[in-house]
Amino acid sequence: MKKFLYFILFTLVLVACSKKREKASEGWKERESFHKVMQDIYHPMRDSGNLGPAKKLMNQLADEADRWADAKLPEEIDTPEMKARLQRLKTDVRALADEITKGSTDDSLKEKLTRLHSEFHEIMEASLSTKGNEDEGKDEHDDH
Repeated sequence: MKKFLYFILFTLVLVACSKKREKASEGWKERESFHKVMQDIYHPMRDSGNLGPAKKLMNQLADEADRWADAKLPEEIDTPEMKARLQRLKTDVRALADEITKGSTDDSLKEKLTRLHSEFHEIMEASLSTKGNEDEGKDEHDDH
């Protein structure tokens, strides 16, 4: 009987933790949209030095950054610091998009894109630690 009660208790704790993780991830469709475009831009540059996607998609990434910065944040991370980080990302992405339009050098583009990618991951880490889900988001991007 004790084993059965421990099993029930363990199951309840497990369910409660998974619900917390689900709740903390809600409302982040803008993050996922930004992330998708960032992947499409950053990975070709990192993996093979291909800047074509960055030059083609940077305005789209800037638009995604605008939407993300202006979106309602989940309650768990709706802080002045997070809003400031998202506004900074929005500004930095738009500045790089404008620089590309004006004729950025490849070296400058690589350097600034790498910095933007790091900035994005810092936002991810800050939001996850704020939400108490430090392990969430540690995915295929931990290798870069």
